[in-house]
Amino acid sequence: MSEHFNMSMRKFLKQVGVTSQQAIEEVMRTTNDTSGKSYTAKMVLTIDGIDFEHIVTGKIEGI
Repeated sequence: MSEHFNMSMRKFLKQVGVTSQQAIEEVMRTTNDTSGKSYTAKMVLTIDGIDFEHIVTGKIEGI
């Protein structure tokens, strides 16, 4: 893989991670009574112009 590809992918993944964390923290802060609860989260990744879908699921504990 090219260095340009690797750098663009890392930049995209960093943006996804940072913005997703901020969004999750915000919704957990503004949602009433999440303490002690567990939530299933799902991230769906698609790429325009390519028949590609990648789904990641996981658990997030309330605050």
